Amino acid sequence: MKKKLFITRKFPVHIVEPLQEYYEIEQWEEEEAVIPREKLLTAVTDCEVLWVTIEDQVDEELLSHAPNLKLVTNLAVGFNNIDVKAIRKRGIMATNTPGVLTNTTADLVFGLLLATARRIPESERYLREGKWKSWYPMQLVGKDVSGATIGIIGMGRIGQAVARRAKGFDMKILYNNRRRRHEAEEMYGFKYASLEELLKLSDFVVIMTPYNSDTVGLIGAEELALMKDDAVLINASRGGIIDENALYHTLKNGKLWAAGLDVFEQEPIALDHPLLTLPNVVALPHIGSASLETRTAMFMLNVRALTAYGQGKAVSNRID
Repeated sequence: MKKKLFITRKFPVHIVEPLQEYYEIEQWEEEEAVIPREKLLTAVTDCEVLWVTIEDQVDEELLSHAPNLKLVTNLAVGFNNIDVKAIRKRGIMATNTPGVLTNTTADLVFGLLLATARRIPESERYLREGKWKSWYPMQLVGKDVSGATIGIIGMGRIGQAVARRAKGFDMKILYNNRRRRHEAEEMYGFKYASLEELLKLSDFVVIMTPYNSDTVGLIGAEELALMKDDAVLINASRGGIIDENALYHTLKNGKLWAAGLDVFEQEPIALDHPLLTLPNVVALPHIGSASLETRTAMFMLNVRALTAYGQGKAVSNRID
């Protein structure tokens, strides 16, 4: 008898079809819209396997509606949408998509860094709005990236990939992490720094640390005050690590050159959010891993895990 699989989005047909050999599949028929919570709670009542995105909260409430659930497969590397303690308590497995999005996300981080430093989105708006009437020496001047100091908070796979790209721009690299990366320090010349030292010395501060109870509000008013007046803050990790209200007031008061943000506390961000009123904020709709190659690779990691479970084999990429 086939296992019941519920998918919370409409995924590409060629990705889902091979799983029909092992599963009775139902899925939400919208690609862009999140499944309403009440519909999700109804859908999980008899499913054994659940395939979710980062916008679907797998919490105590959902689990109380899913007595037969055995596996949750998450189309993301981060899993703060899953209550890991709650699923462990019930003996439910969960998987994610580690490794495959490292370079794609690091590319996006550097894109944000360059866009904020050189005021690229602002300059494009300037042209499209018909403001380009002549050339003058201080017109839309930006900040040099080459030779500047970058401070990376969170030196995991993506943080190290960002640092390697920074080496290509002859940047000085500071990092802060729960544990030292001695091999990377010797190989690439990265320098460990305390959080306070990193914030004080860096021209560009890049947040790549995971989102958890230790990093909620990690960058607040006090931390922002430590940064250079012309520093740039980049976040492509998770919203909630930066105090957005404090960041808005810091930027509004003329401290910091700019901020580049791919993630926010509430997603999608409200169009009337104060940060979106500032010309020196480059805001993106959480597209860190959004390349065709990477999203396909993420799908395939999930498919491998689902196939293994369907075949009664060991499941890889489990969240421990």
